[in-house]
Order: sequence, then structure tokens, then C-alpha cells
Amino acid sequence: MSQSEHTSDRTQDLANPDRATLLAELARVLPANALLSADEDLKPYECDGLTAYRSLPWAVALPRNEDEVVAVLKVCHARKIPVVARGAGTGLSGGATPVAQGVVLSLAKFMRILEIDPVARLARVQPGVRNAAISEAAAACELYYAPDPSSQIACTIGGNVAENSGGVHCLKYGLTLHNVVALRVALMNGEIMEIGSRALDTSGYDLLALMIGSEGMLGVVLEATVKLTPKPRTAQVVMASFDSVIDAGNAVAAIIAAGIIPAGLEMMDKLATAAVEDFVHAGYDLSAAAILLAESDGTAEEVAEEIATISKMMEQSGARQLRISQSEAERLKYWAGRKAAFPAVGRITPDYLCMDGTIPRKHLSHVLTRIAELSDEFHLRCANVFHAGDGNLHPLIMFDARNPGETERAIAFGAKILELSVDVGGTITGEHGVGIEKVKQMCVQFSREELDVFHAVKAAFDPLTLLNPGKAVPYPRHCSEYRLTGSAR
Repeated sequence: MSQSEHTSDRTQDLANPDRATLLAELARVLPANALLSADEDLKPYECDGLTAYRSLPWAVALPRNEDEVVAVLKVCHARKIPVVARGAGTGLSGGATPVAQGVVLSLAKFMRILEIDPVARLARVQPGVRNAAISEAAAACELYYAPDPSSQIACTIGGNVAENSGGVHCLKYGLTLHNVVALRVALMNGEIMEIGSRALDTSGYDLLALMIGSEGMLGVVLEATVKLTPKPRTAQVVMASFDSVIDAGNAVAAIIAAGIIPAGLEMMDKLATAAVEDFVHAGYDLSAAAILLAESDGTAEEVAEEIATISKMMEQSGARQLRISQSEAERLKYWAGRKAAFPAVGRITPDYLCMDGTIPRKHLSHVLTRIAELSDEFHLRCANVFHAGDGNLHPLIMFDARNPGETERAIAFGAKILELSVDVGGTITGEHGVGIEKVKQMCVQFSREELDVFHAVKAAFDPLTLLNPGKAVPYPRHCSEYRLTGSAR
């Protein structure tokens, strides 16, 4: 399905007999007020956090329980109607963008934390539970849920599973994949699957790893059992200022080469730092070309030793100023700035694209230098914020959609960054998923034979390709078209 097929250019006229029949059947399996069909009610669902792509669905279903989810799926399966599952809509790659003449299946009412097991250090939750809410519920047991994307106060566990979300502490504590032990999932035909278990291992294929990060294309998450991590006894952050992004990148490489795995290792360039400081007042050095935030956690002795080593590595790499948090409030203030980077940049530009590529750490300096050159070539500002420890880049390309051609230039700029990531041995995504935004660049990273395997996996779970169609995995003809444009290698 091409991107043009995702645009909202089809009539939503209730006189359409197929739509009218679908709405009547959905109304029979859902309670009153759980089915939206008027244009003004559908508008809030026309996109996720990637607002460059929009589409109105035929309907939005708001089930309250598992039986209602299954009923909606069975109706749509029987009528061959596409379904897009949606959580909080905070995704940044268009993964929850509706399909025209399809149904959005909202899991917003699935907000219950079903179980907190402090002995096993597990929590069982519904997909609409906010990421941060798990840590809030487990706090009394001195436990928390480790993955912490910047949107954690709003994003949901179902969405985190779909995109395999990470966060500023994923370097040490892992992505969603490393923190989920079991899922309860509904397939497109309404069949329920239990994947994974509380045991250390399960027999057969690792379907849990397959489902996590599958972008809602294989099944709809109904429950997730996640790991809880003991709260560290203490934590400190080193904030370092550098006169160049190259020096900052070299510091990252030196820290990792020294055998240290910080709890978090984040970088921001000067443009991002200025936007954040004006917004959050975190105490960042506005004269620095780049700043690094490196956190150590554990016992007091472990933290003291690690902070000393990190500081030494930073100084040897050219850091001209170091500041070490002296209180929990100061540590949280430093991180508050980093986590507010996306909304901070949103204050200084009408529109922006948040890219998401991952590269080998040794190529940080080269890639950042090339992004600066591309910024000049496309005449668009770009602020860089990223998980430096694992090479996950988040360039924020600023533009004004009101100006003719700027949206197209921004998209082309972003495509070049993704292709650059592949060129240096990286990948086109780290935690935001492929969705609509990067589906063409899948043609750059994977061969036709590899894409055929992806489609075969999709067909095994959803043979009619009704769950989130047109996302993540392109068809060969789309790759042929993309290569003909000269936009791919």
C-alpha cells in the first residue's frame, strides 16, 4: 500500500453500504458510546505523533474487555476490513495511522494493573497502562519498570511492545524486549495466544521476541507480564561540556572501551541544548557545542568508582567542564532537560520530524558531521539528541509545513540520514519503529529475499494482511519504484 493510500481523500459518507453494514455489525457487539463514526469524533485518531501523515478511518472501536476486542476482530475479519490497534498515539513513525476504509481498535480503556508480584519481581498489566504508572504502582515495593522512553508519562505498554521502546536507561537495563516475559495476544481472526511465560525459558520458537517490535502487524496485545527491577541505592550524573561533537563522540567511545556500561549515556548538540534550557532550565552549558550526560547507579562505593572513571575518560577526550549531581533533585533536573528535548524543540519550530536511526558507536563523529552537512544542503535546521551509549540517533529536522516544498525537503533530509545509518553498518530504527515513515528505507537495508521472509511471517499470523496493513515491510514493487527514483543506494 503506497503512502498516498493513507491519505484522507475517501468519502466517509454513511450512505456507503459497506460502511453502513460494518457500523451496524460493530454496534451489535459493542456497548453504547463505544463506537465512533462521525467525522468530528474520528479526527483525534487520524494520526499518531507523526502528524505529516493523516487518514480518517471508517470507525473507531473502544472496547472495554477482551470479549469485545475479539468480537470486533471477528467482525472485521469476516468482512475483510483492515484494523489498526492504537494505544496513546504517542508513536513517532506513523505506526498507528489509520487505514482509509478501516477500523481503529483503541485499547485506551484497558488501564488496569492486574498484578504486582514483588517476590517474583513481575507485574501483569493491560496494554493501556501508562509506562510510568507501573513504576508508580511498584514503588512501595522498592521496584520499578526500567524502560523509560521520553514519553513515559503518556505512552502505553501496548505501544511499547509494538515498537520495542527503549529510553535513556536502555543501555544498561535493556529495551522492552529485555523486560517483558509474557504476552496475551489476540490474532486478527479473534484467536487468543499466550506467548512466553514466567519461567526462565520456554520450548519452541521464540515468538515473544517476534511479537515485540512487530508494530501491531501480527497481533493485538491484551496483557503483558513485565519484569520489575530493584531501585538502585544511589545514582549520580556527570554532565560534561565539549567544544565539538567529535570530542563528545570520542568520549562516548572511550567510556564504553573502558568496560563501563553507564545506566544512561546521552548527548545533545548546541541547538538542542539551547532549546531545552530555555524550556526546562536544567542548568545546561549553553556555550558548549555538545553536552554529555552519563549516569552511574548502584551502591555508593560502585557509583563513586564509576563516576571517577567516567570523569577521567571525559577529561581525556577534551571535556572543558564537568558537573556531578550532588543530590537526587539535581540528578532528576539534569534528566528532565534531556527528556524534555522533543517538546522543547517543538517550541522553536512550527513542525519537525524526529528521526530514529542506530549506528555503531565508532561512527558517531562521522555521522554527526555528515548530518551537519546535510542540514546545509537542505537548508533546514537539525538538532541532535540521542542515546549515545548505544548509537541510537534522534535528529530533529525543523521545518514549516506552510512553506511550499519544506515538508518534502524535510522528508528527503530524513531519508538521507536513515540511508547514512545503513551505510555505516547501522539500521533505520532503534525504538520508534518503521511504520509509514521509514517503509521505503527498508528497501535500502534489506534484500528482496529478506523482505519475502518478513511477508511470510506476516502471512503466518495474518494471512489476509488486515492488521496494520501497509506499515513496516514494503512490497517488492515499492522497492523497485524507490530505487528508480535514485533515492536508494
